[in-house]
Amino acid sequence: MSEAAFRIFYQGISFGAELLYAAGLVFLLQPFTAQQKRQRLPLVFAASLLIRQLCDSAAIPQGAFGLLLILLLAAAEKALGLEKAMALLLGLLYWNTRVSSGLIAESLYFILEQSLPPGSEPPEAVYLRAAVIIALFLLFHAALFAAMLCAIRRRIRAQKLPLCRWQLCCLCLAPATGILFGQIIFRLLSGGQDGALFWMYQKYPAFLATVPLIAVLLYAGAYLTIALHQKMAALQEEQAIYCVERRQVQAIRARIHEAEQCYSHIRGVKHDMRGHLTNIRGLVRSGEYDSLEAYLAQLSECIFDSDEWMPETGNPVTDVIVGDTRQHCLDLGIEFEVDFYYPQQGSYDAFDLGIILQNLLQNAVEACETVEAGQRRIALTGKKTGRFFLLEVKNPFAGEVVFGQDGLPVTAKKEDDFLHGIGLSNVRREAEKYMGQLELKADRQEFSATVLLQERSST
Repeated sequence: MSEAAFRIFYQGISFGAELLYAAGLVFLLQPFTAQQKRQRLPLVFAASLLIRQLCDSAAIPQGAFGLLLILLLAAAEKALGLEKAMALLLGLLYWNTRVSSGLIAESLYFILEQSLPPGSEPPEAVYLRAAVIIALFLLFHAALFAAMLCAIRRRIRAQKLPLCRWQLCCLCLAPATGILFGQIIFRLLSGGQDGALFWMYQKYPAFLATVPLIAVLLYAGAYLTIALHQKMAALQEEQAIYCVERRQVQAIRARIHEAEQCYSHIRGVKHDMRGHLTNIRGLVRSGEYDSLEAYLAQLSECIFDSDEWMPETGNPVTDVIVGDTRQHCLDLGIEFEVDFYYPQQGSYDAFDLGIILQNLLQNAVEACETVEAGQRRIALTGKKTGRFFLLEVKNPFAGEVVFGQDGLPVTAKKEDDFLHGIGLSNVRREAEKYMGQLELKADRQEFSATVLLQERSST
């Protein structure tokens, strides 16, 4: 290979490396970019190549190029449908992966170069040997870079990753440290001495094992930090779900206690009805009609006040929840239609159904509060068919419903974003106890939540 051919080859291989890096950036961003804005990712690809070219022309260090690229991602977060925190984190992880894989590949390059020492060969053979080593180096680096990038992308997608300010700071520490240490090591690995290229590996052979190990640790630190953070977030969410469910059960128990007291009062009224009838007959016979009228008014008030909030669903738990929702709807001007009957046959736990009902109805009431008066309506149905029990809640909604990766609606409330969908998560979990499922639909400004439960065996 001639010197001119080698120069062309080297320029081509350098440009191919930059294409690889730009494609890797797009690959990492793709699953986290909004679906309707992914067509803009080629612009990121082109911008990465352009910034690299400008940095090379201005002799700007590689570290500065990485910083500019990360800032570009943060600035383009709205255009790509990314959160700023996620854009910063992805940029740091991308550059840390690039630096770590580069350190490992540099060690291999030195080993290849030393294993194929130049002899008394013509310049064409020397250029050819150098071209082969560079090609092998690039192939290894490309494979390693792609594998490490795939692993980090898969890790982030594996579980939900909440990113508030302090969480972002914790997650960025490891990749930022990896980038800084990597840049320092790159500067120390090679340099000029007596007019020739000098490798630090020649003076300290142990670096051949130490530098790749440091690179692996820098990458693993970022990877494991994300995994640990996801595990902690999952545990916190599970604890929050448990606490919410526990509070709901406690609230239902308290309301059942009130209902039992009311039922006891009604039973007492019915038990005393014979005495009331005797008193009424006595007042009629004695002609004390004014006293009779007052007595009947008092008796009527007692009976109707006790019966005012008593829906007949077939179970005290569901009676309480439906009754409370009905009263809440009356206060808010919401039309509440009920066609719900508790399945008396089958191994259905009343508190499980209570949690499902309470969460679905609470969400429906909150949605109706955003709708104009006169259009507020909630329809609750629940019937048993064979071994299955079908429960459905329908309500109108304002605006747009956006479903997350978990299939649940994403809340518009930023202050409880970490806990979004806990109510529906509880519904889904309760449904899974009965080998059932939760189906959510939003069509023509009507939201429907359908829960299908299968009767469990009593054995």
